[in-house]
Parts: sequence; structure tokens; C-alpha cells
Amino acid sequence: MKTHNIPPRAEPRPASSEHHGIVSEDEYSWLRDKGYPKVDDPEILEYLNQENAWFEAHMAPQQPLIDTLFQEMRGRIKEADESVPQKDGDWLYWVSFEEGAEYRKHWRKAADGSGEAELIFDEPAMAEGKEYFSLGAMSVSPDGRLLAYAVDDNGSERYTARVRDLETGKDLPDAIPGTLSDLVWTADGSGFLYCLANEQWRTDNARFHRLGDDPAKDIELFHESDEGFRVSVGESSSRRFLVIASGDHETSEVRLIPADDVMAEPILVRPRETGVEYDVEEREGLLYILTNDAHVNFRLVTAPLDDPSTWTELIAGSDEFYLTGIEAFRDFYVVEGRRAGLDQIEIRYYDDPARIEPVAFPEEAYVAGLGNNPEFDQTVLRIGYNSMVTPSTVFDYDTAKRSLETLKVQEIPSGYDASRYTTERLSITARDGTEVPVSILYRKDRPQGGPLHLYGYGAYGIAIPPGFSTTRLSLVDRGFAFAIAHIRGGDDLGRNWYLTGKREHRMNAFTDFIDCAKGLVDRGYTQKGRISISGGSAGGKLMGAVINMEPDLFGAVVAHVPFVDVLATMLDASLPLTPGEWPEWGNPLTDKAAFELIRSYSPYDNVRAQDYPPMLVTAGLNDPRVTYWEPAKWVARLRARKTDDNVLLLKTNMGAGHGGKSGRWESLKETAEEYAFILWQMGMVEAA
Repeated sequence: MKTHNIPPRAEPRPASSEHHGIVSEDEYSWLRDKGYPKVDDPEILEYLNQENAWFEAHMAPQQPLIDTLFQEMRGRIKEADESVPQKDGDWLYWVSFEEGAEYRKHWRKAADGSGEAELIFDEPAMAEGKEYFSLGAMSVSPDGRLLAYAVDDNGSERYTARVRDLETGKDLPDAIPGTLSDLVWTADGSGFLYCLANEQWRTDNARFHRLGDDPAKDIELFHESDEGFRVSVGESSSRRFLVIASGDHETSEVRLIPADDVMAEPILVRPRETGVEYDVEEREGLLYILTNDAHVNFRLVTAPLDDPSTWTELIAGSDEFYLTGIEAFRDFYVVEGRRAGLDQIEIRYYDDPARIEPVAFPEEAYVAGLGNNPEFDQTVLRIGYNSMVTPSTVFDYDTAKRSLETLKVQEIPSGYDASRYTTERLSITARDGTEVPVSILYRKDRPQGGPLHLYGYGAYGIAIPPGFSTTRLSLVDRGFAFAIAHIRGGDDLGRNWYLTGKREHRMNAFTDFIDCAKGLVDRGYTQKGRISISGGSAGGKLMGAVINMEPDLFGAVVAHVPFVDVLATMLDASLPLTPGEWPEWGNPLTDKAAFELIRSYSPYDNVRAQDYPPMLVTAGLNDPRVTYWEPAKWVARLRARKTDDNVLLLKTNMGAGHGGKSGRWESLKETAEEYAFILWQMGMVEAA
């Protein structure tokens, strides 16, 4: 019988596997339910519930602090709020939150100003009585009469697609379970494209559903035979073509289908070539293709629609400018990218290739990107903007006047004075001589050497922007500095930044993070042991790796849905993510070197008899990305092997998935728990 004073202990049961002549022990493998994705093994559920009870018992004394943090975080959010309306055809569309509501309402109104606002989708009503609710894809038919939408109500990321008649507010009989994609209408509104998730949670198909037909008889337009590739659907900005894309983390292939002739033979833009990625836009029969075929930082080429594999260079690749996106409009196209890690937006013109108009922003360090610009004939661009000290701002950029108009600035009801804070962009030298950027935010009256929270991710070429957050102010206002380590594995400084942190170079991400922490100590921003750290998913793996390597450097650790059982997962091709992940991490089934490298850093495989810092670990029972047993096994092994008495907590969301609880307040409560844990373990509860 477990008691309040004795932590849960999962029974170790001998189990092992052998690959490349090397035996791996896995004494907690039994925590994986044999019936997964259904989890109903009483013994496993009992263990997870015991861990949840242990979490609740230890966090209960911190409940006053959690409540305080939650209320101040909530006080920074405008409860009754709405987005800036955006025109799309005959309608203006926007979303709103009502006072106290967890979820949004979706509205529209005639663009000519006539008529009243129409509520087209009511998330609060749809979420009523559900522990979890997520609205995935949503798309209005070209004639504005129908709404295709997809909902997940358990966190498994298997959405059911339906169609609503916006004139009557009633759903049509059409219902397609198991979708995992956008829903893209044909030009005549007779149906839409979508992708089904197979048993392994992979989208290996693109299908067409004609309204009124039995979904079981929907037409498969494309089937992907490579188990590592995933299929997605979309449309060109011109809306003349439907797009079927297939790819993994390093290779892509695109097909186009006329939006007015969905049964036409798909146009293959260019056959896949390992390591070559490309995206496609279209204007007046000319394709605009962003590709890394000739330069790691991508280039822009064009190709005629009737000869799509013949590419002519329009913008050459550059070591200084990293091309990240292109959107084609009627009279111009927009290039997005980063220079020295800083976001860039450039307007370029079809009739004058030498004419380049960069959009100028008011700060030296910021985050900026194109917002929702649905119309092809667009002369004013919606742009989103923020920085570590500047709240989220919505601009309209007039391409004729070359000027920004501020439409909305995020309102913080409880008050916010940007002049009290400062942000810096540091460069810290890693052990191999590489300069790693770190973005840092702190109050101007913060004492030197105080506590610091360091966040990192470093995977999949995902950059972590130095943007604004109202929640982190709850740490910063209590004397923390908040820092983001832009480590290799992301693409913050270009595509090479990603490539030098993946697969055989994976250790760079871990050592970069450690070196950033040490560099912040060396520069006097904080002290050893006064650093709290957090990361989620692949960032949770980062947490696990760095505490195995340098446990005494950190004072508290939060690992959200951490990908920590890397070796076992990458050896199991039946799991949802595994085949598509091999390009990112390596394939230990066939490659001994990959096996040995993953084994050398996989957090679960490297738990050892040493002191570990206090830790809070989260999991989602329905998580299809990082399965619940990864954090459960990791915590079980940590409990058995660690030599300290520091707090170790595991919280499993029994009705949610990878993103934790849904709803803006429920998810905010989890952030308040995280911050309360950090303040508690850093000895700052009384000061809070």
C-alpha cells in the first residue's frame, strides 16, 4: 500500500533486447499497454494514478501560490477579446472570446457592411461537458454557404470532419472520423480534400469527399508508399490549384490538381530526391518554387506549369539570407526569411526583379511574419509582430504607401510597463568555438546574479523566436531573468544551424545548452544551481540529456511530454512517429553507428546513480507523439537509481494528449503549476 511519504515505485521486471550485438535492458517496458493506443491495463493505470496522487500531495501546500500565479496570469489576459476582422471574398471573418470562456467563437459579416454579424462556429457550445476539445481544420466553401471543420475531443489528434450548413446552422450527414489534415474545398464547393490517419497515426493518403457520398467510398487521389513520409493537402494562394505534398524531415514531393477538376491527373512538380525539399506557389501558369537543391539556405526558382521540373533561378541562395517562405499574390510576391537570426519580410515584383522593398520594423530585435492574407488580389498585407518586451501587435502594411498601420496591440488589463524591462541578444561561445545566440529578458531593477530560467528546444529545424509572453512575467517580476538558448538543431541562424544539430551532430544541441547556461553564469547573470530549465517534447529530451551530463548546474527542471526513451522508440517501426523520425535522429535498426550514438544520449538509457535536480515531468495518456510510457518509464528509473532526496513528480493528463489540457484557462493553470514548482524548488515561495 502506497503512503503519502513513500513515492510510487514501479516494479522492475527483467526485459532486454539485442541489436548490433549490444544488449539493452528495459526493466520498465511493461508500462507500455499491450493494447495501445487503448490504455486499460489496471496495473498500469494504478501506477499512473499513484504518481498523480504523489504529484497532488506534494503540490497541495503550494496551492496558494498556484492560485496567486494563475490569477495574475489571468489578469494579464483580456477575457472578452476579439481578433481584427479580415476580408475573404464577400465576408469579413474574425474570432472572439467572451468573458470567462475557455474557447473561441467564430464570426463573419458581409464585407459591404450590410447585415448583422453571424456566429458560424461556437466552440464553447461544442466543448460543453468535454474534458478536452480541439478544433483542428476549418474551411468555408467558395460560395460561403458551407463550413467544413474537424474536432478532436480526447487529445489523440484523430479528428472527425463534418460539414455545417451556415444558412441553417445544422450539420450535414457527412462525418469522416480519423482525419489529420487541412480540409480543402474544390472550386465548385462540391467536396473537399483531406487526409486520413492510418493505424500508425500516419497520413499516407490524400482523399476526395464529395458531399453526400459515403466516406467509405471517398476517392483516394494519392497514396504514399514510403512509411516515413506523411501526406498533407493545401491550396495555392491563387486558389487555382489544390496541393498534395508528401515528405519527411529532409525530402519533399509536390503534386498539383486543378481546383475546378479534382479528377484530373495530378501534376508532379518534381520527383523526390533525397535531401531536396521544395514548396510551390502558382501565378498565371508560372510556378514559384522555394528549394534547397542548390543552396542549404534555399533559393527561389520558377518553372512553367507545362514543364514543372525545368527550373530557372529567380533568387539565388545566400549564406547571409535564409529563405523560409514565399507567398504569391496577383501583383507581387512576398519573401520571408531571416538575416543573422532576425525575421525579414520583403515585397518583390514580377515585372521588376530588381525592385526589392523590405518591410521596416521599429525595434532592433523582434519577431515578425505574414499573418492571414487569404485573397490573391491583396494590396494591404496583414503582419504579426512582437518582441520580448513588446506585446503582440497586428499591422497592416500598405504596399503602395510602404507604411505600417497599427490595427491592434495586445491589451494587458492588469497593466504592463515596457520601460521596466530590458532585453538583450547575447552571443555565447560553445566548446567547439561556435557562437550561440541567447535572448534574455529581465527587469531593470533585477540584482545581478539572481535566479534565471533557461528554455530550449533544438530540433526539427524549428526556431524559437524571442517573442512576447505574458505568463513569463510571473517569473521575471519575481527576480528571474528569462533566457532562450537558440541552440543548434533549430534553424534560428539558417539551415546549417539545423543540420549541425541533427542526427550525427545531435550532441551539439545538448552541449550548446549546457555551454549557454555556463556562459550566463560566467557573465554574472546568474549562479550555478540557480538556473531552472524547461522544454517540451524534443525539448524534454534536451532536459533529460543535460541533467544526465551536468546535473549540479541546474536548480529545477520541468520536462513536458519529454521524448526520453529515444532508443527504444527509434527501434520500433510500429510506433506512429518512428519511420518519419529516422531522417532526424538516425535509424538504429540498420545503422550501428546511429544505434550507438542514440544509446549514448538517450535520457532513459543514461539514467545513472547520481544526484539529480528537482524535477516535474508531464505526460498525456492519449498523446500520439510522445507516448505516455516514455516519461513514465523515465521517472520510474530515476526513482530507482538517483542518489538524492530531491522532489521528483510525474503528472499524467488522463484525458489529454501532447499539448496538455485544452482551453485557455485550464492550460494556464498548468503553467501556474509549473512556475509554482520552480519557485518552490528555487527557495522563492516566501518571496513570491
